[in-house]
Amino acid sequence: MTSKRNGRATLADVAAAAGVSKSTASRAFSRPELIRPENVERIRRIAAELGYTADPRARALSTGRTANIAVIVPDIANPFFPPLVRAVESGAERAELAVFLGDTDESASRERVLVDRLEKQVDGFVLASPRLPDAQIRELAERVPTVLINRDIPGVHRVLVDAATGVREAVELLIALGHRAIAYLAGPPESWADQQRRAAVVQAAAHAGLALSVLELGRPSYEAGRECVGSMIATGATAAIAFDDVIAHGVLAGFATLGREVPADFSVIGCDDVLAATTFPALTTISGGSAASGAAALDTLLALIDGEHPEQRTAIAGHLVHRASVSAVRQHAR
Repeated sequence: MTSKRNGRATLADVAAAAGVSKSTASRAFSRPELIRPENVERIRRIAAELGYTADPRARALSTGRTANIAVIVPDIANPFFPPLVRAVESGAERAELAVFLGDTDESASRERVLVDRLEKQVDGFVLASPRLPDAQIRELAERVPTVLINRDIPGVHRVLVDAATGVREAVELLIALGHRAIAYLAGPPESWADQQRRAAVVQAAAHAGLALSVLELGRPSYEAGRECVGSMIATGATAAIAFDDVIAHGVLAGFATLGREVPADFSVIGCDDVLAATTFPALTTISGGSAASGAAALDTLLALIDGEHPEQRTAIAGHLVHRASVSAVRQHAR
């Protein structure tokens, strides 16, 4: 058997003795479902013979790792992010990693502070919808394993929820229901997701010859959706596609306050599919892949931490989920 460093067997010792790569040996303890059961048994038996322990504190001493990762989101109160964070935490627990969670409050400067404070304490970052400039994100990724969610920066590992297909399906549905004037309720202009969704709405509306009004709401919130209803009606639109379900939920409330009915008087479509069970009527929306994006980002990050070279770009397809908040346009809907 191989010799031990400072009297303690390392993961490298176990890998060498088992004739496997270090990442495979690591997965025998952290993610055994990814390798054959007989290999898991053999690697663990050899580890026991060598006296190797998978205890995170001992492993950190032998590998120089912290056994921590960080997830940073722009707004933890937005319901898109909790399922994402939970998926990361669930996978991290199986890999015996602790998760630090940071909320930037939609601020690039706050994000910079969190990254700077956490960088020396973690083995890698998952940045969900980050607001930092491209150059700063590239610099971070060169220093520390980093995976982005919903931010498309070539050269940096990222997981992207492709909502464009779902947006086009939403526009096609509204056309089929007789709508000829629609509104897009925009999110933060610096958001990659808003840029993608906005472009898809503009392109689909132009192709179909629809009248399109874009309302700039900025930070997505229930209040912003509720308060934009008057301005939206004034555009002459009979339907709206919102940047996310939070805005769409506010729109539903705004129409109720005015004594108007959705979808009889106005059709509403959200994006992300995180609130349908709590709205009335049930919200037609575009699936957002929140939990799936978190799980995919963690898989990529673990591979990077283990020194592997996973695919740089992972796409999760979105699609329209047709529920009760849309209907055929009425001649006197306005």
